[in-house]
Amino acid sequence: MTLDRAALQPTDDVGEHRHAAAILDGDRRALARAITLIESTRSDHRAQAESLLAELLPATGRSIRIGISGVPGVGKSTFIEAFGLHIVARGHRVAVITVDPSSPISGGSILGDKTRMEKLSRHPSTYIRPSPSGGSLGGVARRTREVILATEAAGFDVILVETVGVGQSETAVAGLVDMFMLLIAPGGGDELQGLKKGIVELAELIVVNKADGDLIPAAERARRDYSAALHLLRHGSEGWTPKVLKCSSMTGEAIDEVWETAEAFRTAMSASGKLEARRAEQAKAWMWDEVNEALARRLKEDAAVGALLPELEARVQAGSVNPADAARQVLAAFGCKDE
Repeated sequence: MTLDRAALQPTDDVGEHRHAAAILDGDRRALARAITLIESTRSDHRAQAESLLAELLPATGRSIRIGISGVPGVGKSTFIEAFGLHIVARGHRVAVITVDPSSPISGGSILGDKTRMEKLSRHPSTYIRPSPSGGSLGGVARRTREVILATEAAGFDVILVETVGVGQSETAVAGLVDMFMLLIAPGGGDELQGLKKGIVELAELIVVNKADGDLIPAAERARRDYSAALHLLRHGSEGWTPKVLKCSSMTGEAIDEVWETAEAFRTAMSASGKLEARRAEQAKAWMWDEVNEALARRLKEDAAVGALLPELEARVQAGSVNPADAARQVLAAFGCKDE
């Protein structure tokens, strides 16, 4: 990722305060600079980002955060454009954080979501920010949490997080948002068999997309199949019964029902105190993610560990030492002794 280093300046306290004030005033350029700063891997930029976020934090938390996922080809971008346009027409401001897959070889990503959401990207009440996943599990970028806070501080009251796709590690996005929405294509029982049960259990709302034209009967069958399947599964959202809807992103049919369901979810969870509790647990998990990441980074930078690793890794690869034993040796070199 190429950084605009001039855009990341100034670094003094007065400059950071002005930067925060500009974001709170809804300055899109200031928001874009902040996100670039947040996503930077440089240690000095990380310090600046943390200072900036500390100023922005009191103005965050007032949005509804919705994670949207689904297998490739289900029409996520088309749905998000129709969904977003419907929401802004009702007076809301929508930020879309789209996470593109990074190549495991080059590390690059396409970042083409603005071209796929052309109408939505031009609307004055929306902000679309594509970010590379950088190989992070769960289809979310490592700093997506902080990007959510920055967009909330800038006055966006609906945050949509589009993830790379569906997989076992999709729990990552559920740990960032208030509501997890799973998109599926008309496919009925065959697709249900192929979808991991854990993903369905995470979903507060399942939406059968592409319910138009000749696909309407198949979409209705899929809706019935998933509705029946939900009765057999456990769900993590106490106080909310997951819904299964069908809609058409092309015609706009039932898009309003999807939004009304999202609003009903937020109302129910807020009234019961579950939404506040969920966000509190997410914040605690975020803290430990940061602790684990910092410890792993310092461990790899440690001189004693660095001297030990080449030979130890070679022995693990050769099968002459158990990986668990090797891990204990690494931790011992770092100063972590078993009791």
